Amino acid sequence: MAAASAVSVLLVAAERNRWHRLPSLLLPPRFPGLFRTWVWRQRTMKYTTTTGRNITKVLIANRGEIACRVMRTARKLGVQSVAVYSEADRNSMHVDMADEAYSIGPAPSQQSYLSMEKIIQVAKTSAAQAIHPGYGFLSENMEFAELCKQEGIIFIGPPPSAIRDMGIKSTSKSIMAAAGVPVVEGYHGEDQSDQCLKEHAGRIGYPVMIKAVQGGGGKGMRIVRSEQEFQEQLESARREAKKCFNDDAVLIEKFVDTPRHVEVQVFGDHHGNAVYLFERDCSVQRRHQKIIEEAPAPGIKPEVRKKLGEAAVRAAKAVNYVGAGTVEFIMDSKHNFYFMEMNTRLQVEHPVTEMITGTDLVEWQLRIAAGEKIPLSQEEITLQGHAFEARIYAEDPSNNFMPGAGPLVHLSTPRADPSTRIETGVRQGDEVSVHYDPMIAKLVVWAADRQAALTKLRYSLRQYNIVGLHTNIDFLLNLSGHPEFEAGNVHTDFIPQHHKELLLSRKAAAKESLCQAALGLILKEKAMTDAFTLQAHDVAIAVTYNHDGSYSMQIEDKTFQVLGNLYSEEDCTYLKCSVNGVASKAKLIILENTIYLFSKEGSIEIDIPVPKYLSSVSSEGSQGGPLAPMTGTIEKHTIKAPKDGTIKKVFYREGAQANRHTPLVEFEEEESDKRESE
Repeated sequence: MAAASAVSVLLVAAERNRWHRLPSLLLPPRFPGLFRTWVWRQRTMKYTTTTGRNITKVLIANRGEIACRVMRTARKLGVQSVAVYSEADRNSMHVDMADEAYSIGPAPSQQSYLSMEKIIQVAKTSAAQAIHPGYGFLSENMEFAELCKQEGIIFIGPPPSAIRDMGIKSTSKSIMAAAGVPVVEGYHGEDQSDQCLKEHAGRIGYPVMIKAVQGGGGKGMRIVRSEQEFQEQLESARREAKKCFNDDAVLIEKFVDTPRHVEVQVFGDHHGNAVYLFERDCSVQRRHQKIIEEAPAPGIKPEVRKKLGEAAVRAAKAVNYVGAGTVEFIMDSKHNFYFMEMNTRLQVEHPVTEMITGTDLVEWQLRIAAGEKIPLSQEEITLQGHAFEARIYAEDPSNNFMPGAGPLVHLSTPRADPSTRIETGVRQGDEVSVHYDPMIAKLVVWAADRQAALTKLRYSLRQYNIVGLHTNIDFLLNLSGHPEFEAGNVHTDFIPQHHKELLLSRKAAAKESLCQAALGLILKEKAMTDAFTLQAHDVAIAVTYNHDGSYSMQIEDKTFQVLGNLYSEEDCTYLKCSVNGVASKAKLIILENTIYLFSKEGSIEIDIPVPKYLSSVSSEGSQGGPLAPMTGTIEKHTIKAPKDGTIKKVFYREGAQANRHTPLVEFEEEESDKRESE
């Protein structure tokens, strides 16, 4: 029976109180959890706050993917949604999805999404009873939560006191230790002198971790492996902490080598109840930021899982927590775990928890904020199957994961279904803005076990095709296919440890791929002359048309017999091709002078060189000067000259914005170097 039919049978039977008579084979494996959520929803259609106010309209104080995510649940519940947007987001997806949308200022977040006064004013103007902060921006801002309270607006999150206590790492560690939650040995004191911090680092024993007291996301965090590098790393951590959080206070902790990052989803309500919804493993990170998350954590025994969950609940109750929160632990190779921090908001990776528990955590947030009790007891929350989330970013993995920005010229995704979710806030034609996080989407998959979920993840990644900017999709394919990742041997040093295998430089395209690209170009442009030569990837391809409809292609010393055709499917062009009898299928996109092929092996880009007389540019714009690697704001000039020479002109000052591949300086080589290069 189709899933839709199963849903209909389930709901009809539930209405007639005949749930127990339904044969289990009619229901997908995740339906018991979904059923419980549905029954609870029917039982509590009317929901009010403890002050007796209905939530009929909610303002989402965020943008992009998470704003769209909250709006989908609000629409499902019949709650109106209000969007806010900066000038850069005027035509964004979240603006189109909302029932109402209000401009809140210029693109920089300090003047828009971080402006508490502007957002409160929109809430009043739109008559929204509640504000959902999403994640990032104001989601963990105690002052904003307090301001909402003062203005009589429901803040969909924990009380300000919990945000305060968990937002300061030194305070949170003390509270956790008192609550019986395991903590890592460290120094969390007020004496911030260099000498005091250095002495405590020596007492704890290297390696140690320097962490900013405020904030998260890996900002203001440095690993120190010896006394000799302590001062340099301390100054670096302080600079970043001051910039990101306006507070350069740090703490020192023992560094657990090759740890796992395991976190637990918790929920609390206004009635003193708290539950956990199992754990997620978020160990695989770059720049201290997560890139693939999964639930449950691989290799965790039931008894460890129970201890993790119970410790997380103790943590939540210690601060009278309300709403969705995540307690983060580091775990060593023997599965000992230690409290790291608590994120007092909904996490980016919350969908994997939803997939294994059959819940809608945003719905839980809305209802608990309205004064209801947690809908399920701990015993009623069950774990089913395995889920992965892969974060798709505009970034260049081969260039130290440099974030990118620019247009999504082509964007196609796998088909969404009950076990595949595409969490995004952009569409084809939109731009990834330089002003905000470069995440394009989250690809979330579920299956009955980890291996099946991993297979589904890789299959879906191959169907996620983007043209217009660099992405990490091929990197995610390499990562998810690595034998150690498949085995579940994950830890926070996974990417550095397997750097060579995961970050292989782009290889020259195989000759068979060049044949595919050449055929695609010929068929697309309907070039049917008897013989001609193409140039691609600095390789000449001599093409001869055969009267049986095939082509003979000579590449260096080898000849290939190539036959195929183009066809359209769901507004995309596909190339069905046979090279020396080996058939393949690939999506074909040709833009300007680049051919893009997307197949089950991944993506291939093949450049068609432009003649020099067409590609020449003015000498002033290209005279040996370094180019901006990405679109962004110039914060600090650190440019190493490849040869001796003179900087004749600097085109940008600190604080100015430069577009990708724009010359930053005009550099003139010394005459001797010029002669050598000639």
